[in-house]
Amino acid sequence: MTAAGARRGAEQDATQRIVVTGMGAMSPLGRSVADLWGGVAAGRSGIGPITLFPADAYPTRIAGEVPDFDPRQYMDFKEARRVSRASQLAVAAAHEALADARLDPATLPEETGVLLGVGNSSFPDLEAATRTMLERGGMRVSPFAMAAVLPSMSAGQIAIQFGVRGYNSTVSTACASGTQAIGEAMAVLRRGQAPIVLTGGVEAPICELGLAGFCVMRALSTHNAEPERASRPFDARRDGFVAGEGAAVLVLETLAGARVRGATIYAEIRGLGSSSDAYHLTAPPPDAGGAARAMAWALKDAGVAPDDIDYINAHGTATPANDASETLAIKRVFGERAPHIPVSSTKSMIGHCLGAAGALEAVVTVCALREGLIPPTINYEEPDPCCDLDYVPNEARRAPLRLALSNSFGFGGQNASLVIGRYDEE
Repeated sequence: MTAAGARRGAEQDATQRIVVTGMGAMSPLGRSVADLWGGVAAGRSGIGPITLFPADAYPTRIAGEVPDFDPRQYMDFKEARRVSRASQLAVAAAHEALADARLDPATLPEETGVLLGVGNSSFPDLEAATRTMLERGGMRVSPFAMAAVLPSMSAGQIAIQFGVRGYNSTVSTACASGTQAIGEAMAVLRRGQAPIVLTGGVEAPICELGLAGFCVMRALSTHNAEPERASRPFDARRDGFVAGEGAAVLVLETLAGARVRGATIYAEIRGLGSSSDAYHLTAPPPDAGGAARAMAWALKDAGVAPDDIDYINAHGTATPANDASETLAIKRVFGERAPHIPVSSTKSMIGHCLGAAGALEAVVTVCALREGLIPPTINYEEPDPCCDLDYVPNEARRAPLRLALSNSFGFGGQNASLVIGRYDEE
């Protein structure tokens, strides 16, 4: 190959490599990426008693709420009143992500896109509208109610607030939504449909309707007396997940574009694997085949081997079935090496943020790669024979990290895994 041909090949490769140049996060650990990562690295829990509504009548009375969140810090008060809490959280996370990426909304390319993952529409707004209709009559329902509950409205609000006029879409694959959205944004960039995409996930499910629905399924932990110890992924005494709320937005762009504007590059999104269990509404299949396929296909999409993965950010919900199934899936994909790969669950500290979970965990994974620090699984005290991997119990661990896998598995058997790589200046 000639020197000119080599240069053309390198330039083409740079248009297909997708990098993270900005991040924003609203989580139960705080209202910034620094709060999220600082809390996770320290092994601190963001779980506490529910304050957003009276929960005394329910067996679970704890959740992960974004502390001291005031939407007026991020958008006009009148506009904030017209949109859901999920949209407010998404806009807040986008504010931080754009600032972190040193992008001025006024000068964004016209083709800039938005692609968010959302697990449901908006339980709190749906509940409020229903209460109003039943108590005061249908004509007293807020005229903004129908728009507020649309799953696509959080992506729409980011576009409205920041003037983002390009590709706009929403992914809703239950708890896999945030992870799948990031992977789909990678594909949008590789196709050349946008030079920059704001992507991630959002969920604000903490209301009586959301709590009641999960309680009657017996999916939630009932360790109310010690909220910070309730989420116990992979521990033998785990008894269900703890619901959380939050949002994470990542700024993705091609490596070529990031270099042109001199952006700080945090990490590289290398590959996405997406699969279906095709088995059950909520239970994983006995062979953990769906989760295993998602992980294996993510590795294939990234062009890496199982031996290349240095860390796995697990779905790790703290439900008896999920944790055992994910452990089995990791063994299927990584074979004899599985016990030697560090695996940890961010949900032990922030709870299960549903559609936002994968995006928040992607942010944590990017930080882990940059810092060379594996976050812990807190509240891991009693080993379970069905969960016998290295779960990085209770304290973070220093390690050289190059490639990581981030898993998300949702109701309906919808699975997604991302391969994320450390970026070294070239």
